[in-house]
Amino acid sequence: MPMRTECKNFESRSYPNGDTVRKCNIDLAPDAPWRCPENCPGYERRLADAAWTHGSLAIPATPPEPAGLDDGSAAAVLDAAEDIVNSIGSDVMAEVQAERDAANKPGLLKRIFRKKR
Repeated sequence: MPMRTECKNFESRSYPNGDTVRKCNIDLAPDAPWRCPENCPGYERRLADAAWTHGSLAIPATPPEPAGLDDGSAAAVLDAAEDIVNSIGSDVMAEVQAERDAANKPGLLKRIFRKKR
């Protein structure tokens, strides 16, 4: 089934360089931007776009569907990429925390000019 652009979880965003991203916001369409799952549990028809301003620019056409999506290879590649990102998540968080701790560590000037309690 083609991507359901009328689903409230579908998002399309165009960038100044001409690239367009089409995706499922709840990550249930592994073959995005070409297809949604047949009986998607997250499908919910968009009722209204309250407070949204729609521009006059036309969204470029969806690129042609590559051969071989039916064999699950696209989903497998995306799953592998997600596993890579998830595997380094704790390391990245530890590095960020170490940088924050180093920035909050009092130095010589902070010790001299610290507030008295």
